[in-house]
Amino acid sequence: MLSSLQNPLVKQIRQLHQSKGRREQQLFLVEGTHLLEEACRRDYPLITVCHTLEWQEKHKFLCELISQKAHRIELVSARVIQSITTTVNPDGVVAIAPQKQTNFQEIRTLGVALDKIQDPGNLGTIMRTAVATNIDGLLVSRDSVDLYHPKVVRASAGEWFNLQKTISENLKDKVLQLQSKGLQVLATVPSSTTNYWEIDLRKPTLIIVGNEGSGISTDLINLADYSVKIPLSNGVESLNVAISTAIILHEIQRQRHT
Repeated sequence: MLSSLQNPLVKQIRQLHQSKGRREQQLFLVEGTHLLEEACRRDYPLITVCHTLEWQEKHKFLCELISQKAHRIELVSARVIQSITTTVNPDGVVAIAPQKQTNFQEIRTLGVALDKIQDPGNLGTIMRTAVATNIDGLLVSRDSVDLYHPKVVRASAGEWFNLQKTISENLKDKVLQLQSKGLQVLATVPSSTTNYWEIDLRKPTLIIVGNEGSGISTDLINLADYSVKIPLSNGVESLNVAISTAIILHEIQRQRHT
């Protein structure tokens, strides 16, 4: 059993808590049983899995499955698990997986573009909603929060592995490209005079949502076909960006299924 916090593997995994370590190693953390199950279900490659004896006894089937998928498996102490995870109460297992770009299929009917989203919880929640509303893909600007941030992966509740997503080096160019292929582009702008439900959302659509504080970049707003708002009661300045995205995505589903 691996029990020393000075072990090279432990030190390597701890470096993945930070964006610099993830970028240099091109790896990220998969923490907890549920996320590990989703990674296996989607056949996502696993490099190393560390788990406690107690976890192994509770999850024999999953343990057998990862023995066929992971390159390396380590039995570790509870102290080591506590050290290498980013959660307060880890459930006994953590894996490291490679960062890899999937073959991103073109957005044809519904997509979301994220401009400078900074909060990992928001990004993960948007991913979860995106899968629930059956979008084609998620475009994330390069200056947004790291796609592989542990909180992003956890907040997605496992849907991180089920969503087509890509980092866009030039979000404006990508939006223009999709617009030229027939997608209408909606920018969410609080000062707009158009409510989000007043647009025909049955058409192929790309929604742009922006930074939690500053909103969407002006150049992206200017190229949008429509700017829309979610009306709020007096005294309420704004909604959380993940909630706003969910409201509009579910309105699209409502229009397309009624």
